[in-house]
Amino acid sequence: MPNQFRSGIEGLDIILAGGFIPGGITIIQGRPGTGKTILANQMCFRHAHSGGRALYVTLLAESHARMLMHLGSLEFFDRTAIPDKINYVSAFTVLEADGLRGLLTLLRREVQAHDATLMVLDGLVAAERKAGSDMEYKKFVHGLQIQAAVANCAMFLVSNAEDDEAEVTAEHTMVDCVIDLRSRLYDWRAERDLEVLKRRGADFLLGRHALDITGAGISVHPRFEACQARPRRDARPTGIKLPSGLPPLDGMFSGGLPEHSATVLEGPPGVGKTTAGLQFLGPCGAAEPGLLFTTTNSPEAVLAKARTLDLPVAGLIDAGHVGIAWQSSTDGLLDAALHGLMRAVRRTGARRLCIDSLTGLLQLASDRSRLPAVFAALVHELRILGVTSLFTSEIDDSGRYGVLPTSGAMHAHLSGVADNVVVLRTARRRSSLTRLISVFKARDAQIDPRVRSYQISRGGIAIDDPSDGPEALRSGRPARPET
Repeated sequence: MPNQFRSGIEGLDIILAGGFIPGGITIIQGRPGTGKTILANQMCFRHAHSGGRALYVTLLAESHARMLMHLGSLEFFDRTAIPDKINYVSAFTVLEADGLRGLLTLLRREVQAHDATLMVLDGLVAAERKAGSDMEYKKFVHGLQIQAAVANCAMFLVSNAEDDEAEVTAEHTMVDCVIDLRSRLYDWRAERDLEVLKRRGADFLLGRHALDITGAGISVHPRFEACQARPRRDARPTGIKLPSGLPPLDGMFSGGLPEHSATVLEGPPGVGKTTAGLQFLGPCGAAEPGLLFTTTNSPEAVLAKARTLDLPVAGLIDAGHVGIAWQSSTDGLLDAALHGLMRAVRRTGARRLCIDSLTGLLQLASDRSRLPAVFAALVHELRILGVTSLFTSEIDDSGRYGVLPTSGAMHAHLSGVADNVVVLRTARRRSSLTRLISVFKARDAQIDPRVRSYQISRGGIAIDDPSDGPEALRSGRPARPET
């Protein structure tokens, strides 16, 4: 849609396919504490920063002094924009004395006086309760529509929701856009989200999208799989085989990993998945940058491990040819982490990516039913960008996913989406513990299915001749590494 009115909040504008309708009316609703006032003020300050003028009108809400005191700690707040570019007006006294007609007159006068191109009316519920009838209230909203169109002023009506159920009311049918903010509790963990319930005359991303409030203000993170839903052409197969960083593994793949492919490396704790991931980044260089996205170890710990094992990637990290991005798996938002990952890939121009581990990343999901679609979207986006990727993934020592619920279904989905699957495991052979590696799957390629043993020492993973692998499996049983 041409000439859209942008909110200045990147994630929200993506959800709205560009922004709001110029001269349109939007309802922002939600229970107390969901971020309505911060969102409305943040749009005002972003609008003022881009050269516009904003008017913030309050009805039965907190005082302006108290509101500005709370906003003062947020990064978007700029006191110098008040009152030249942003004006705060209290209209509750006029509403009490002159009703909706008087309020409408006040709003028209203030919009004209300040030449406002954005107006917020905070406390819509007070206007609704002041109305003598539904018809009077509808006439008030209709009057606002006329004012918004004539003045070409985008208007935002902030309203409290009585509960979490989005009830369709008269004003919902009359306005151009309705945005619902919610806070949900997942066991001990709370998350905020945003949903566009209505968007007149334009496309938008349906469903709930993550939202958080930090010192920077409101951040909106569009649902990752929804952003990748529109069909786009995949990177064409090149037929080029790339080194995996483990030369014997290249032989098991008949020459290496296909360029732009996605490989899942799965195994229980302690079998060397992180080490294999670091070796995968070993062939990187100035012409082929790499990126390690870690959810298990800090960048300092990763670099220390690479140096201890004397891996080539240590020098590549020091030279800036391999970057490290870190996301803690203990807390955070899945969509924020995924969008941050893709920004890092684009910023570094990475041609190789190791995610260590996929299990830690997916633990950020509050709704585990999304995981198959999320992983499929992630793999698809990386292929489009021409990235060859390796994902480490946690399984227990019996070959099942020990962290993710519905382990069998998730394992099947990972195997179905990934081009290649490599399995690391352990087995007891007589009185010793042996590490084993095998290629479980390679899409459209000949593989060596034999099981090989390997050791981890200075220099990383060293894979042995395959002759002892089958004997280890027949004479031993899977076992958890000793600590």
